[in-house]
Amino acid sequence: MTFDHARIATHPTNNGQPCGENASLHNPISPDGTPSLGERYTVPARCGRAVRVKAGQTIRIINTHGTQVCDTWAFSTANINEFISMEHARAWIDGLIPKVGDPLLSNRRRPMMTLTADTSPGVHDTLIAACDLYRYMTLGVEDYHDNCSDNLRLAMQAIKTPVNEVPQPFNIWMNIPVNQRMGIEWEAPVANPGDYVDLKAEMDCIVAMSACPQDIIPINGRECVPVEVHFEVHDG
Repeated sequence: MTFDHARIATHPTNNGQPCGENASLHNPISPDGTPSLGERYTVPARCGRAVRVKAGQTIRIINTHGTQVCDTWAFSTANINEFISMEHARAWIDGLIPKVGDPLLSNRRRPMMTLTADTSPGVHDTLIAACDLYRYMTLGVEDYHDNCSDNLRLAMQAIKTPVNEVPQPFNIWMNIPVNQRMGIEWEAPVANPGDYVDLKAEMDCIVAMSACPQDIIPINGRECVPVEVHFEVHDG
């Protein structure tokens, strides 16, 4: 396989800039990402959306079809450079996958969100980086391919709050088993249609979600067909 190493090394020069564009840039839930409480919103297949969640509010993310992975980030409203960090969270919970009651720590080691409910079997991922254009190049894609990294960048730009970097996401429903040899496998989600997770904000934050566009390996079900997910924001 031939890679354009010069392009990888030089484009884009700012890690907050997307490598391409899709509908995520033009379809915010509101101009600044403020939700109507209780309204159900869609994260379209292959796209991203961002929403403001105040301290004490809960965002419910719903796996409508049971097969879709949702890459999820949260950034402090007060400082976009503070965000949930899976490497910090793993150290705090002494585990690879948060369980109900576990906090999601920021890169400044403060609880940013708490997992308060999970109706799925609880299989999620905190190890794998968000897919990006370069990942799809390694899988043989020659043209632009929608990806979670750009979905984050575009969704945040859509509410006029651009990010400087793409942190490690909380890959909700992504199934990456670790075997006895400490290797990993890439498996389909084990969630059921309608399963959801609730994340309670411990500080004012912006939550960004990407309905992962992976359609080459069975991350989004054995049919490799990305679909939409839904979310709601509630008080309490």
